[in-house]
Amino acid sequence: MTPSPPSRAGSSRPPDLFDVAAADELTVRAPLAARLRPTRLDEVVGQRHLLGPGAPLRALVEDDRLSSAVFFGPPGTGKTTVARLLAAHTARRFRALSAVDVGVKDVRSELDDARRALGAEGRGTILFLDEVHRFNKAQQDALLHGVEEGVVVLIGATTENPFFALNAPLLSRSTLWRFEALTAADLRELAERALRVEGFDAGPDAISRLVDLAEGDARAVLTTLEVAMALARGRARSKQAQAGAASGVLPTITTEDIEGARETRAFRHGREEHYDLISALIKSVRGSDPDAGLYWMARLLEAGEDPRYVARRLVILASEDVGMADPHALGIATAAAQAVEFVGLPEAGLNLAQAVVHLALAPKSNRVALGWWAAQGDVRERPLGAVPPQLRDASYRGAGALGHGVGYEYPHDDPRGFVEAVYLPEGLTGRRYYEPSEHGAEKALAERWRARRGDQGSESTDNHRA
Repeated sequence: MTPSPPSRAGSSRPPDLFDVAAADELTVRAPLAARLRPTRLDEVVGQRHLLGPGAPLRALVEDDRLSSAVFFGPPGTGKTTVARLLAAHTARRFRALSAVDVGVKDVRSELDDARRALGAEGRGTILFLDEVHRFNKAQQDALLHGVEEGVVVLIGATTENPFFALNAPLLSRSTLWRFEALTAADLRELAERALRVEGFDAGPDAISRLVDLAEGDARAVLTTLEVAMALARGRARSKQAQAGAASGVLPTITTEDIEGARETRAFRHGREEHYDLISALIKSVRGSDPDAGLYWMARLLEAGEDPRYVARRLVILASEDVGMADPHALGIATAAAQAVEFVGLPEAGLNLAQAVVHLALAPKSNRVALGWWAAQGDVRERPLGAVPPQLRDASYRGAGALGHGVGYEYPHDDPRGFVEAVYLPEGLTGRRYYEPSEHGAEKALAERWRARRGDQGSESTDNHRA
């Protein structure tokens, strides 16, 4: 597959001898991912929900009716490739920029060029911005007028959730197209295509290992294959040298070649996946699954997540989701958080793992959290009642003359250790915020609490239903 001679995007300059020579060199020297880049929509692997026959994005492209769009999805899913293929299906100029390399001045210059092209040639412009999430608010705002006026059709590519990464005005003027991670079948098809083009062979185990390690990323498949091919080629040359003649057999890539090519595998996640992974951890522990909890925590820490953030979330969970069903849970989570500061990674992973397992296996109760949220709601939404006189500070001279502390009964003077008294302000007397569950240690606490309050007809906040 020979790439077209390189030229400035949108330029009508005919290729010269140097362009042709550069194209010839690229067929040999360019990375495998570049050499195998599709030249037609039908050659794109994956994204059939967008690009298959009759799919919505394909229909818009073929009718040349594509409006401003955001392509978002994991790395290596074809966002940039598809955007570049639009140039072959449109009469518009195609301009490509990377948000890493340009600023507001560059954006405004491109918009001015697009406006001139529209007036002088009657040609619209597609402005492709790779990694658009790296644009700050001022840079994104600089695009708005050009998009609103139709001077450019903006196509932004991002690995981040656009609802987190893009300004609302720009997002509202764009159609969102989600690119999915490639399936195992997609990756296998891509690998086999690369092997055919490059003249290599690979066993089914090697291809399966490659697909497993790629995690839905087409670029990872091709870059891994490129290194594995070098390893296999070197081994084949060594054998040929020993035999003293060429064997004529295709170099074969082994599972060891694949694993050797991927041993520097980088774990990473963006802003959206950061929230998804921590959500998976919390929901797994809340759901009492220690295995899933350990897995998601390992994903977070291996990707470089701050262990103190993970520890803080576990401390919160200990009170929100375990609560009084296991009163020791908060102490264990807090101790793990302290261990992170005292020991540090990688060893503190053991302390966090212990906390995850304990919290997952602990009986669950959210009644403390519900009680707290209900009390907060009353403070924020109801009239603020005065502190009852008997509860007011009586430690200073003259307090008694004001009636402060008068009538207060000291619970420790009662043989039972408590007294029946009114502790809430007027208007809230009888309100119940904490309704114990029947889970774990909270069951015994519930019996004691109900016995003390006599379960008289008090006003309940209905916390237990949430």
